[in-house]
Amino acid sequence: MTDHRINPTALATTIENILLADGCTADEAKTVADHLVLASLSGHDSHGVIRTMRYHIWVEDGTINPDTPLTTILDNGPLLQLDGNDGMGQWLAREATEQGIAKAKEHGIAIVALRRAGHIGRIGTYAEHACAAGMASIQFCNVNGSLLVAPFGTARRCIGTDPVAVGIPNPAGEDFILDFATSLVAEGKALVAGTGGKPLPDDALVDADGRITGDPRALYGDSLDTPNPDPRGGPGALRAMGDHKGSGLALACELLAGALTGNGANRPVEGQFGNGLLSIIIDPKTFDDTGMFGREVSDYLDFVHSSPPAVGVEKVLVPGDKERALRAERTANGLPMPEPVLAGILATAKEVGVKVTSADLIK
Repeated sequence: MTDHRINPTALATTIENILLADGCTADEAKTVADHLVLASLSGHDSHGVIRTMRYHIWVEDGTINPDTPLTTILDNGPLLQLDGNDGMGQWLAREATEQGIAKAKEHGIAIVALRRAGHIGRIGTYAEHACAAGMASIQFCNVNGSLLVAPFGTARRCIGTDPVAVGIPNPAGEDFILDFATSLVAEGKALVAGTGGKPLPDDALVDADGRITGDPRALYGDSLDTPNPDPRGGPGALRAMGDHKGSGLALACELLAGALTGNGANRPVEGQFGNGLLSIIIDPKTFDDTGMFGREVSDYLDFVHSSPPAVGVEKVLVPGDKERALRAERTANGLPMPEPVLAGILATAKEVGVKVTSADLIK
C-alpha cells in the first residue's frame, strides 16, 4: 500500500486540536500530540500518530481521563511515588520525569514510581528528556489491563508489551538511548502491519494452538476489518523477545513497574488499563570523582562506531542512531503514513468537529 508523506507540523496541530476537542488541557494536548509525532518521526510508528484514534476511543469510554493531575503518594528524599489517576499518560510521565530530574539534581539519584497512567507512549522519550538534563536513567514499564504477550514456552497471554529504556548522556556527542518492548514486536507494530504498513516477522506471534506465525489476525482477529482494530479480538498472542531471556525481563517489568509501583501486575482477566513506570534517574556527577565519565562515554561509543561492519551491514550503529537519522529524513521529506491511518485520523477529526482535509496534511 502506497504511503502518503505527511507534514509533521500540520499533523501535530491536527492531533492537538482533536485532543483539545476531547477535553484535554492545552498543555496536555500539545504534549501528547508532539510526543506522538516525534515517535513517528523517530521510526517508532507503533507508538506514534496511529494511536490518535485509540486515544479518542479511550477518552470516550473513560479509560483515559483528560485534565487529571498527578497525586503524590510518597515524597521522601530521593524517593517519589505518584498516582496518575488514569490521566493522559504522556503528560503524566513528562511531569514525573521532570520531578525525578529535580530530585536527582538535589540528591544525586531519584527513584520515581508512577502508577495508573494512561498510555505513556514511547518511553525512550523520557530517557531522552533525562539525558537532555545531563542525567542517566533506567525506565521499566508495565501495561496492566493489556494481556498481549505469551511468555517463553507458552501459548497464553500473560504479559503486556512491557518496554525498557536506558539513557546515557554523552557530553561530547549523541546520547545513548536504548528503548525496546520486551515483546518480539510492539503491539503497535502489529497494528501498523495490519493496517497496510510494514509486515511483521514470520515469528512475531503465536496462534491459539501455539503455532508460530506472522499474521496480525492472530492478535486482532476480524477486528482488523474495522476502523479501530482491537488487540483483544484474536485468539493468539505476541511472543516475548529473546526466548527465555527476554521473557524473564518482561516478567521483571511486571513485578518492578507493576507490583512495586502499585500499578498492579496483569491478571487472567483484564482490568482497567494503566501504565506503571519505575524510573531510576542518576546524576553522573555523583559518582564521577575522577572527572572521566563524559570522556569514557564518548570514547567508548566512538570505539564501537569505528568497528568494522559485519558482512551485510552498511554502517555500525548504537542505540539512538537510527532514531536520529530517521527523524532528520522524515522531518525533511514528510512522515510516511498508510492510507488507512490517514483516513482514521481525518475521520476522528471530523467526528470531534476539527476541520482538516488530506490536502492540509500531505506534504
